[in-house]
Amino acid sequence: MVIEEISAETVLQASREVLGLPSKRDGAIDDAMLAASVRRAAGIFCPCSPATLVSAVRDSLRYLAEDNDELAIRIAEAIEGLIIGGDLLELSQVTTDDPNFKGTWVFAAPPGFVTRRTGSIFILGIVPDEPSPLPASLSARIAYEGYGRVVTPFAGENLSLVLRELGLLELSEAVWIKTPKPEKAVDFRDGIFRRLAAQPPSGAIDDISILDPARKVDYYRGRWTNSKKESGYYVARRPQAYGAPLWGVASLSDGVVIKFLDFPLKGGRWRGCDVAWHLQMAIDHTHGTPQLYRRRRIPEAVRLDFFSPLPLWAQRRLAVLGRALAPEKCLISYAIPEREGATEEAFLQERLWMARVD
Repeated sequence: MVIEEISAETVLQASREVLGLPSKRDGAIDDAMLAASVRRAAGIFCPCSPATLVSAVRDSLRYLAEDNDELAIRIAEAIEGLIIGGDLLELSQVTTDDPNFKGTWVFAAPPGFVTRRTGSIFILGIVPDEPSPLPASLSARIAYEGYGRVVTPFAGENLSLVLRELGLLELSEAVWIKTPKPEKAVDFRDGIFRRLAAQPPSGAIDDISILDPARKVDYYRGRWTNSKKESGYYVARRPQAYGAPLWGVASLSDGVVIKFLDFPLKGGRWRGCDVAWHLQMAIDHTHGTPQLYRRRRIPEAVRLDFFSPLPLWAQRRLAVLGRALAPEKCLISYAIPEREGATEEAFLQERLWMARVD
């Protein structure tokens, strides 16, 4: 018996083939491969915690990546991308009467699709034993846009009908990108602050981290700090015994937590992080330092760059209209058809209270 040594690049290439991805000669683990690996793990382990998916995918790629700590971060970002894209669902998005399910768990979404305004189709959902819910002939036509999967119909092809006949659930654009009601920034902010003021005293909370409105809005990670001597209302995260820190808004006095309102809000449909990011946008706007987006022209499109996270419903809207791009000196980027540029900028300014920088 002859034992043959194979390279990491060869293993990665074989893995991409198993995951249904196009070949990639440079041997890099790109976002499409991470997303496909998370989907495969989710088909096996879900419902489970995001940490379980991170661990499973990291272990499978442990000896194929140079920096395993960075790999774990990228896998976590891929999981977030799949939640935004609709491949994974959080507990608040599913119906279950099992009390054993934990609020931090994620679930594999059933196969479905959304037709974009351009006519191309988003493929959503996960099947346990296959890399794609589509037959081989359609899987070969998938284009990978970041963490998402898109299929473009041929001329005269009724692709949505084909997908429905295959058993995929069609989601309307209105349902998939349902947004909160329009509201002024000050009204949204004050409404949440009133709910915080109505909370009973929280008691001591150690190791709380806060988003500091005084720090530059174009460097999101640099805005996070541990509470010291601050007083007032702050978007915050508090630790819990197991799992990621919980999102919320805190009332501080000289750095000490007086009250804490957990996100997501009771009876609300939006994730905790989405409520927190939206609230921070309102706080920044009312402070006179609105969050920024950068607008640049590219061939036949407008590139929009963002320096802070966007709520899920805003990212889905941008994904339906355009496509995700690799960020350049920013956190998130999308290409939007030029004809839609003015409308989407108005949406960013009116619904997210953002300001443009060219």
